[in-house]
Amino acid sequence: MKELVLYIAKALVDHPEQVEVEEVMGEKTTVIELKVAESDLGKVIGRQGKTARALGTILNAAATKAQKRAVLEILE
Repeated sequence: MKELVLYIAKALVDHPEQVEVEEVMGEKTTVIELKVAESDLGKVIGRQGKTARALGTILNAAATKAQKRAVLEILE
């Protein structure tokens, strides 16, 4: 799941070398933390959060297929 978010985020931003993805495993839920350059933050979030919501939906679908639960957090 980490690789999926990394791939999509790098395709969206202007500075793909600054994209960082961390995977924090919990008891029931995995938190995927996405960090991008400050100038690319708007591209990852999108208008009214549509891009961020879409990323979360894709991540949730992949997690469900793997019978897990995952949440996306975009860090500033």
